[in-house]
Amino acid sequence: MAMLTSVSEELTALADAAGPAVVRVEARHRRPGSGVVWANDLVVTADHVVEDDEDIQIGFADGQTVGAALMGRDPTTDLALLKLASPATVPPPRWSDAAVRVGQLVLGLSRPGRTARAALGIISAAGGTWRTPAGGELDRYVQSDIRPTVGFSGGLLVDTSGNALGVNTAGLLRRTAITVPVVTLRNVVDMLRTHGRVRRGYLGIAAHTVRLPERFGQQLGQRRGLIVVGIEPGSPAEQGGLLVGDVITAIDGAPVRRLDEVAARLGIGSIGGRMALRLIRAGQLTDLSLTVGERR
Repeated sequence: MAMLTSVSEELTALADAAGPAVVRVEARHRRPGSGVVWANDLVVTADHVVEDDEDIQIGFADGQTVGAALMGRDPTTDLALLKLASPATVPPPRWSDAAVRVGQLVLGLSRPGRTARAALGIISAAGGTWRTPAGGELDRYVQSDIRPTVGFSGGLLVDTSGNALGVNTAGLLRRTAITVPVVTLRNVVDMLRTHGRVRRGYLGIAAHTVRLPERFGQQLGQRRGLIVVGIEPGSPAEQGGLLVGDVITAIDGAPVRRLDEVAARLGIGSIGGRMALRLIRAGQLTDLSLTVGERR
């Protein structure tokens, strides 16, 4: 009994310590979400929580309500950044980009109303880089078994040491509690502060997987590639000389078999860089170099 009491007190202390940094976000009709103080004038939340970008109200633990404006949003990672009309009176949580482990105890914190809500769970899945269904990229895949309830999205996930592991969302996978990790948060927030959106690389092609002729499959050591079926006018692909019917087999020396493998190479740092393509064109292997553009 004493042990249970001790654990209970520790969890309460965690919620008391991290809870004030979790705020209420009123930006959709009668369905408040949560957000987390990022800096004294910034709040990060889930993009799908911000349906109305006018008259956004942020509610704090002390009952204070402050107006906010939308600085930028990235639906592909389900993140939005809000600028407060007046500085926050509470500091940000203690962010940590430490790797998580399956089975690790975590606490989910949200604030759909005046008071905070807490839910105890475990990390149910953890992995490396993950591409979201909307085409964004998370530096780590973090899923907990916490059941998403009202206000869950935009809230905070903390470990038993009180470290903030990321922002929760149920908007990336239906009925699944995903946590956007700190590394991704920092990158996306920096882009939203500077540009109001996330800059991503762009080639301007439509392509799908195709089986390679046997002789190329043996020569290249792969069975499939990507056949180009469409090229946008004026795109980097057109300017670089790519043609409909070309079969892309590798990018920068790495085999390519699916379109998402191309998308994975068009991240924030790719814009303006050169991309080396190995192609099958008119029955011959050929090399082509393109300059990566920026998606508008």
